[in-house]
Amino acid sequence: MARLTDEVKTQNEEAVRAAMDRLLRGELATGGKLDLKTLAAEAGVPRTGFYAKRNRDGSERSGPYQHLGEEFLRRLAMLQDAGQVVDPRDAQITRLKAANQELQDRVAKRNERIQELTDFQRTAFSRLAAQHEEIISLRKCLSESRNMRALRLHDPSEM
Repeated sequence: MARLTDEVKTQNEEAVRAAMDRLLRGELATGGKLDLKTLAAEAGVPRTGFYAKRNRDGSERSGPYQHLGEEFLRRLAMLQDAGQVVDPRDAQITRLKAANQELQDRVAKRNERIQELTDFQRTAFSRLAAQHEEIISLRKCLSESRNMRALRLHDPSEM
């Protein structure tokens, strides 16, 4: 890979800083995240520039934009620690978790109410069935008995 000239490296660093500021303000492209991959794509630089490299002898050297990547991650952590949610995906996840919990609570309350109504219905049907059996039993008794007489209703106008 060709070496970066000082001029190209300076231009790339300016592009990375501008992209960093945009991302930390919350100006994310659709589907983007607050990570080094998105930062590299926004700045138009290779992502590998944010990571350490290995020399042929096995020693490590800094990537050309590694210091900017570390600065980005540090600033992002500071914003998150301060309670400023910059990543709209994180805000959406938080909002959806809260909405999900609310819906679960509502479903639990409705299930509880359904159980109460089901118990009430079972009790009401049981009582109605018992009353029906009692009425049938009394009617049977009335029809079988010879020593019972039906009472006439008293008409108040006859008095």
